[in-house]
Amino acid sequence: MKQTGVVGHNHLASRTQSLRTVIFLTLIALASACHQRNKSNRPDNGESVEVMVPERGAYTGAFIDFGEAEEDVTLEGIEDFETMVGKHQAIIASSSYWGEQDFPSKNLNVIWQHRSLPLVFWSPWDRPYEQNTGPDRFNLNSIIAGAWDKYIDDWADAAKAFGRPMIVVFANEMNGDWFPWSGVYYGGNRPANEEKTKWQGPETFKAAYRHVVDRVRARGASNIKWMFHTNNYSSPLDTWNFAPAYYPGPDYADWLGLSVYGQQYREEGWADIPSLVDWPYKEMSGVDPNKPIMIAEWGTGEFPPGNKAAWIKQGLDLFRSRYPRIKAAVYWHERWQNEEGYYSNLRVNSSVESLQAYRDGVANPDWLADLFLRPLPKH
Repeated sequence: MKQTGVVGHNHLASRTQSLRTVIFLTLIALASACHQRNKSNRPDNGESVEVMVPERGAYTGAFIDFGEAEEDVTLEGIEDFETMVGKHQAIIASSSYWGEQDFPSKNLNVIWQHRSLPLVFWSPWDRPYEQNTGPDRFNLNSIIAGAWDKYIDDWADAAKAFGRPMIVVFANEMNGDWFPWSGVYYGGNRPANEEKTKWQGPETFKAAYRHVVDRVRARGASNIKWMFHTNNYSSPLDTWNFAPAYYPGPDYADWLGLSVYGQQYREEGWADIPSLVDWPYKEMSGVDPNKPIMIAEWGTGEFPPGNKAAWIKQGLDLFRSRYPRIKAAVYWHERWQNEEGYYSNLRVNSSVESLQAYRDGVANPDWLADLFLRPLPKH
């Protein structure tokens, strides 16, 4: 009887395994068919297309810990992240630092061929890319004076050759004093004219921003949408340093971007989403009444007793329901070690609970995995 029982058990196990195999293969086939269907819906035969701002819902996106220079983009990394969170990413973010003096063609092709929209942080910053060090050779005054026009033109030519849609941020979070293009380093709140209605720091930034965008457009890189991207709260928290003072104008921005971070370090306090977004969202909405808003960077560390899972859930809920002009959110999936030895772990999988909260949140159909594309008229 004992031997028979073993045989019977093995037979049942074999049937169960066979059934699992059939189910698994069926799921793979369905996933493949879905992938092919989505892929076929996208013009990919050299036709020029434009990414549309969704009327309903918002694009989901991520920066996926692409290395210290934020440019080590790999297809494997993107696919692993999407498998983990259970959703395709409509937007993939990476960086292009001026210190590299190149254009990230390979990265952008990986992203676009994956059916995602590249979001590029194009930062006038030189090696070793250390914050809180002040201006370097790519300082705003040298940009305005034309010292880097050849690099700008070459970058623009490469962007035009890439030919696919991309969003570019020139010098993000300029209202924070940690980057070398901050208005703090360019006269700050000193009057920029006799009327004393404008300040030197923001005016210098605007002049550099416009110079760069004008040159890129002059080279015919019409596939670029530009995003004006600020930190949610200014540092220093002074009127002259608020986001509106830096806005280059509606002709120079297609999107408005916000960085929204929770607790990144032990010494920081915990803050919920409304306290981090309500006022900055109102401020950014006042900057321009028509542009879509993107949470261009968001994330928080895992620092008990703060509840990261609840924070992520709140963000994914409220970005959709409380702030109607938000049309995309890009999670900053990164971990780094601090000088004190501990880690700031912003990754969505810093705990089982945090990952589940992210998976559950982006599963809502209002978080859009696929881009809305429109063919552009042929000239």
